[in-house]
Amino acid sequence: MSATWLYSPSEIFARSKVVPVMVIEQLDQAVPLAKALVAGGIEILEVTLRTDCALDAISAIRQAVPEALVGAGTVLTPEQLDAVIEAGAQFAISPGATKSLLEAGKRAPIALIPGVASVSDAMKALEQGYDHLKFFPAESSGGAKALKAMAGPLAGLTFCPTGGIGPDNYHDYLALANVACVGGSWVAPADAIANGDWQRITELSKKAIAG
Repeated sequence: MSATWLYSPSEIFARSKVVPVMVIEQLDQAVPLAKALVAGGIEILEVTLRTDCALDAISAIRQAVPEALVGAGTVLTPEQLDAVIEAGAQFAISPGATKSLLEAGKRAPIALIPGVASVSDAMKALEQGYDHLKFFPAESSGGAKALKAMAGPLAGLTFCPTGGIGPDNYHDYLALANVACVGGSWVAPADAIANGDWQRITELSKKAIAG
């Protein structure tokens, strides 16, 4: 979409078929979590801006885990987009898409992947030049059936569905021609992070990408 973006959305989507949605409550969890995911074969990481330490976590992972492609999730405003760029994020993902955020994304040095929940949302994003989108919340917005139905009228769009996706249904999404990858927290469950059970996260990651 933008010739100035560090990585194109297609490069980002192609990096892994499973994108872990990471909620990091404590900064000292960030690097071990990232290393556990990378050890399991997942080299694209989405750190959500849902916690106070998220920006610092992005910076820490960028410095300590250079082999990972580190992005920011839950980016809601142009100001947050600026903040994640400053923190070192290599891409940004939003759960939705406002006009101001879409405009800011076109000027940003990193790719913005806006979120959509309907055909109308997707058309508005496409109108602004965005053709790689997050479908959120996936399960409550019609799931894989909705995305399959969108493939006809919106043939030029590629999706990363997120929301309600786990080991029991992610294959349904990945089977669709217009889905390149899925996002989910099941490979980095909150209890495993809290307990420092990094080996469990590595094993979940291996299983996800092998499946």
